[in-house]
Amino acid sequence: MTAMMLDDSEASDAELIGRARGGDRGAFGKLLERHYGFVYRAAYRWCGRKADAEDIAQDVCVRLGRAIRDYQGNGAFTTWLYTMTLNALRDMMRKRARDAAKTEAFGTYALIAGEGPESQDPIEALWAAVRMLPDKQRDAVLLVYGEGISHAAAADVMAISEATVSWHIHEAKKRLKALMRSAGEV
Repeated sequence: MTAMMLDDSEASDAELIGRARGGDRGAFGKLLERHYGFVYRAAYRWCGRKADAEDIAQDVCVRLGRAIRDYQGNGAFTTWLYTMTLNALRDMMRKRARDAAKTEAFGTYALIAGEGPESQDPIEALWAAVRMLPDKQRDAVLLVYGEGISHAAAADVMAISEATVSWHIHEAKKRLKALMRSAGEV
Protein backbone atom coordinates (compact mmCIF):
# COMPACT_ATOMS: atom_id res chain seq x y z
CA MET A 1 0.00 0.00 0.00
CA THR A 2 2.86 2.38 0.77
CA ALA A 3 4.30 1.93 -2.74
CA MET A 4 1.02 3.16 -4.20
CA MET A 5 1.08 6.25 -1.98
CA LEU A 6 3.87 7.99 -3.92
CA ASP A 7 3.87 11.73 -3.74
CA ASP A 8 2.62 12.86 -7.18
CA SER A 9 4.96 15.85 -7.14
CA GLU A 10 7.88 13.39 -7.19
CA ALA A 11 6.39 11.08 -9.81
CA SER A 12 7.76 11.37 -13.33
CA ASP A 13 5.54 12.13 -16.30
CA ALA A 14 5.96 8.52 -17.44
CA GLU A 15 4.72 7.24 -14.07
CA LEU A 16 1.78 9.63 -14.06
CA ILE A 17 0.89 8.73 -17.65
CA GLY A 18 1.00 5.02 -16.83
CA ARG A 19 -1.23 5.49 -13.81
CA ALA A 20 -3.59 7.81 -15.72
CA ARG A 21 -3.88 5.26 -18.54
CA GLY A 22 -4.94 2.77 -15.87
CA GLY A 23 -7.75 5.05 -14.71
CA ASP A 24 -6.06 6.88 -11.81
CA ARG A 25 -7.85 10.25 -11.77
CA GLY A 26 -5.43 11.74 -9.27
CA ALA A 27 -2.48 10.99 -11.54
CA PHE A 28 -4.36 12.43 -14.51
CA GLY A 29 -5.16 15.57 -12.50
CA LYS A 30 -1.50 15.97 -11.50
CA LEU A 31 -0.44 15.53 -15.14
CA LEU A 32 -2.90 18.26 -16.17
CA GLU A 33 -1.72 20.53 -13.37
CA ARG A 34 1.90 20.00 -14.36
CA HIS A 35 1.37 20.76 -18.09
CA TYR A 36 -1.58 23.20 -18.21
CA GLY A 37 0.68 26.27 -18.25
CA PHE A 38 2.71 24.76 -21.08
CA VAL A 39 -0.43 24.14 -23.18
CA TYR A 40 -1.87 27.59 -22.40
CA ARG A 41 1.39 29.34 -23.30
CA ALA A 42 1.67 27.46 -26.59
CA ALA A 43 -1.97 28.23 -27.44
CA TYR A 44 -1.49 31.92 -26.61
CA ARG A 45 1.56 32.16 -28.88
CA TRP A 46 -0.52 30.84 -31.78
CA CYS A 47 -3.74 32.79 -31.30
CA GLY A 48 -2.65 35.91 -29.38
CA ARG A 49 -5.84 36.22 -27.33
CA LYS A 50 -6.09 35.19 -23.70
CA ALA A 51 -9.70 34.01 -23.89
CA ASP A 52 -9.02 31.91 -26.98
CA ALA A 53 -5.87 30.44 -25.41
CA GLU A 54 -7.91 29.46 -22.34
CA ASP A 55 -10.55 27.82 -24.55
CA ILE A 56 -7.91 25.93 -26.49
CA ALA A 57 -6.12 24.82 -23.31
CA GLN A 58 -9.39 23.57 -21.84
CA ASP A 59 -10.20 21.76 -25.09
CA VAL A 60 -6.76 20.09 -24.99
CA CYS A 61 -7.43 18.97 -21.40
CA VAL A 62 -10.70 17.36 -22.47
CA ARG A 63 -9.03 15.74 -25.50
CA LEU A 64 -6.20 14.51 -23.31
CA GLY A 65 -8.71 12.79 -21.05
CA ARG A 66 -10.03 10.85 -24.04
CA ALA A 67 -6.65 10.24 -25.69
CA ILE A 68 -4.33 9.41 -22.79
CA ARG A 69 -4.94 5.69 -23.26
CA ASP A 70 -3.72 5.98 -26.87
CA TYR A 71 -0.43 7.65 -25.95
CA GLN A 72 2.29 5.16 -26.90
CA GLY A 73 5.27 6.99 -25.43
CA ASN A 74 7.25 6.79 -28.68
CA GLY A 75 8.14 10.49 -28.51
CA ALA A 76 8.26 13.15 -25.84
CA PHE A 77 4.96 13.78 -24.05
CA THR A 78 5.33 17.51 -24.66
CA THR A 79 5.66 16.90 -28.41
CA TRP A 80 2.39 14.98 -28.26
CA LEU A 81 0.83 17.89 -26.32
CA TYR A 82 2.10 20.40 -28.93
CA THR A 83 0.45 18.37 -31.65
CA MET A 84 -2.78 18.15 -29.67
CA THR A 85 -2.67 21.92 -29.05
CA LEU A 86 -2.07 22.66 -32.75
CA ASN A 87 -4.98 20.43 -33.70
CA ALA A 88 -7.28 22.17 -31.20
CA LEU A 89 -6.20 25.56 -32.56
CA ARG A 90 -6.78 24.49 -36.16
CA ASP A 91 -10.22 23.14 -35.23
CA MET A 92 -11.07 26.48 -33.62
CA MET A 93 -9.86 28.39 -36.69
CA ARG A 94 -11.88 26.14 -39.04
CA LYS A 95 -14.97 26.65 -36.89
CA ARG A 96 -14.45 30.41 -37.00
CA ALA A 97 -14.03 30.33 -40.77
CA ARG A 98 -17.30 28.36 -41.12
CA ASP A 99 -19.09 30.76 -38.77
CA ALA A 100 -17.73 33.78 -40.67
CA ALA A 101 -18.87 32.29 -43.97
CA LYS A 102 -22.36 31.73 -42.54
CA THR A 103 -22.48 35.28 -41.21
CA GLU A 104 -21.35 36.71 -44.52
CA ALA A 105 -23.82 34.54 -46.44
CA PHE A 106 -26.71 36.00 -44.49
CA GLY A 107 -25.37 39.53 -44.90
CA THR A 108 -24.95 40.07 -41.17
CA TYR A 109 -21.98 42.09 -40.06
CA ALA A 110 -21.03 41.72 -36.44
CA LEU A 111 -18.76 44.27 -34.84
CA ILE A 112 -16.55 42.72 -32.23
CA ALA A 113 -14.86 45.06 -29.79
CA GLY A 114 -11.21 44.61 -29.03
CA GLU A 115 -10.10 42.76 -32.15
CA GLY A 116 -6.62 44.33 -32.18
CA PRO A 117 -3.59 43.18 -30.27
CA GLU A 118 -4.12 43.13 -26.52
CA SER A 119 -1.49 45.82 -26.03
CA GLN A 120 0.58 48.34 -27.98
CA ASP A 121 3.77 46.57 -26.93
CA PRO A 122 6.25 46.23 -29.85
CA ILE A 123 6.90 42.61 -28.90
CA GLU A 124 3.17 41.90 -29.07
CA ALA A 125 3.11 43.65 -32.47
CA LEU A 126 5.84 41.26 -33.64
CA TRP A 127 3.89 38.21 -32.42
CA ALA A 128 0.77 39.60 -34.12
CA ALA A 129 2.81 39.80 -37.36
CA VAL A 130 3.98 36.21 -36.80
CA ARG A 131 0.34 35.13 -36.55
CA MET A 132 -0.24 36.72 -40.00
CA LEU A 133 2.34 34.44 -41.65
CA PRO A 134 1.31 31.44 -43.77
CA ASP A 135 0.49 28.43 -41.60
CA LYS A 136 3.73 26.44 -41.91
CA GLN A 137 5.93 29.52 -41.46
CA ARG A 138 3.89 30.65 -38.45
CA ASP A 139 4.03 27.21 -36.86
CA ALA A 140 7.80 26.91 -37.37
CA VAL A 141 8.50 30.35 -35.88
CA LEU A 142 6.18 29.81 -32.92
CA LEU A 143 7.67 26.43 -32.10
CA VAL A 144 11.32 27.43 -32.46
CA TYR A 145 11.27 31.01 -31.17
CA GLY A 146 8.05 31.15 -29.17
CA GLU A 147 8.46 27.84 -27.39
CA GLY A 148 12.24 27.55 -27.63
CA ILE A 149 12.36 24.03 -29.01
CA SER A 150 14.91 22.72 -31.50
CA HIS A 151 14.38 22.51 -35.24
CA ALA A 152 14.33 18.71 -34.89
CA ALA A 153 11.58 18.80 -32.25
CA ALA A 154 9.60 21.30 -34.35
CA ALA A 155 9.96 18.94 -37.31
CA ASP A 156 8.44 16.14 -35.20
CA VAL A 157 5.50 18.32 -34.16
CA MET A 158 4.89 19.56 -37.70
CA ALA A 159 5.50 16.13 -39.28
CA ILE A 160 8.05 17.55 -41.75
CA SER A 161 11.83 17.35 -42.14
CA GLU A 162 14.20 19.45 -40.06
CA ALA A 163 15.51 21.13 -43.24
CA THR A 164 11.97 22.14 -44.16
CA VAL A 165 11.52 23.74 -40.74
CA SER A 166 14.70 25.74 -41.33
CA TRP A 167 13.45 26.83 -44.75
CA HIS A 168 10.08 27.94 -43.32
CA ILE A 169 11.88 29.99 -40.67
CA HIS A 170 14.13 31.59 -43.29
CA GLU A 171 11.11 32.55 -45.41
CA ALA A 172 9.24 33.78 -42.33
CA LYS A 173 12.10 36.11 -41.39
CA LYS A 174 11.99 37.70 -44.84
CA ARG A 175 8.21 38.19 -44.61
CA LEU A 176 8.40 39.53 -41.07
CA LYS A 177 10.96 42.16 -42.09
CA ALA A 178 8.63 43.33 -44.85
CA LEU A 179 5.57 43.27 -42.54
CA MET A 180 7.33 45.18 -39.78
CA ARG A 181 8.74 47.75 -42.24
CA SER A 182 5.28 48.39 -43.69
CA ALA A 183 3.92 48.80 -40.16
CA GLY A 184 6.71 51.26 -39.33
CA GLU A 185 8.14 49.03 -36.60
CA VAL A 186 11.64 48.58 -38.11
